[in-house]
Amino acid sequence: MRHLRAAAAITLAVSVVAGVTACGGGTSSDGGSNESPKTLTYWASNQGPSIEADKKILTPELKKFEKETGIKVKLEVVPWADLLNRILAATTSGQGPDVLNIGNTWSASLQSTGALLPWDDENFEAIGGRDRFIDSAVASAGKEGEPPAAVPLYSLSYALYYNKKMFADAGITAPPATWDQLVEDGRKLSKDGKWALGAEGSNLSNNIHQTFVLGQQHGADFFDEQGKADFTSDGAVAAVKQYVDFMAKDRIIAPGNAEYAQNQSLTDFAKGRTAMVLWQAAATTFAAQGMKPEDWGVAPVPVPAGAPGAGKQTNSMVAGINMAVFRNTRNIDGAKMFVKFMTSDAEQKILCKTYGSIPPVKAAQSDPAFAAPELKVLRDTLATSAAPLPQVPNESQFETAVGTAVKELFADAAAGNPVTTESVKARLEKAQQTMQS
Repeated sequence: MRHLRAAAAITLAVSVVAGVTACGGGTSSDGGSNESPKTLTYWASNQGPSIEADKKILTPELKKFEKETGIKVKLEVVPWADLLNRILAATTSGQGPDVLNIGNTWSASLQSTGALLPWDDENFEAIGGRDRFIDSAVASAGKEGEPPAAVPLYSLSYALYYNKKMFADAGITAPPATWDQLVEDGRKLSKDGKWALGAEGSNLSNNIHQTFVLGQQHGADFFDEQGKADFTSDGAVAAVKQYVDFMAKDRIIAPGNAEYAQNQSLTDFAKGRTAMVLWQAAATTFAAQGMKPEDWGVAPVPVPAGAPGAGKQTNSMVAGINMAVFRNTRNIDGAKMFVKFMTSDAEQKILCKTYGSIPPVKAAQSDPAFAAPELKVLRDTLATSAAPLPQVPNESQFETAVGTAVKELFADAAAGNPVTTESVKARLEKAQQTMQS
């Protein structure tokens, strides 16, 4: 989840970081030094079911790196709710890590601060070359025409997860392929205290991910060709209304989901309280909560009609985690070595299998594990029907402003207040004004 203060902070960072010479704990302004060659600090994002689970997964891998290189890595797993604000604070205070994970949707915003090491041809060669990575993953690592601000680490997309028993009990024989089918099935499933679809109504990022995809299906990009905010187009308004209407009008999302922001919708799904959820690589979390693989199925996210594809048949944003290096790290050589290690074929297979993500490294995708049903849906979606969120400097502000508008509309729906085209447009107008102020 992102907070509005993060949007303000990133605006400040864009204007002042050019004059900052001590990012990531370093002291050099020429792209890094090697004053501390035997140590690195690493902020990892919370990918598993808990912070402790991530530590258990990553620590043995970091020990391998230490054994190979003699470089000790100090690990901190940072919750998503805190990560962006922590990064922004580090860009201005000089108190940050050497290497860190970032959500790929933040790449262009953080790139514009100048705080991250640019991955030009020389830096990519130091980790084996740019052509090792799939194109869609690199395209989500920074502004087009500039060296990427980060290197792809884990690739993800959205899928529709469904509870097989709940579907069978309702007489539904296949997962919905279109939104009309999802609503029709959802009304059969929403009864006896159980609900059809889970949502994270107070999670700003999740709100953006869902409404961006629906926006693509309605022909809206949320930004014009010049990168200017365009939140109130007919398509953008229709997309937001369609998403909130799953609660407000169709009544297939429980009102309580308006307050969800910490993956509670996954718990509801695992406990049989909700029949469907739209998520990225959820298998690890389901298993951690006692759900067996045979209990659930996975399918592409619905489209208006037909099959997923490009343009108005887009059914996911290009999701994923990138790995960045603070430009002024005290161990530039070690940082590059660590990125090379984490994106090596062997580590990509280990980590992506564990987290249920898709390797952005082409060679690693050949492992049979990534042909499993869940990962095949995610991989095919990335290859054929996913689109990157806008790679504009104020993308982070977009997430907070529009994500908050959707959160407020879900709150209205939960309270029983009408959600109309006019009320949706008014919220989006307010969000656009926030972007312009």
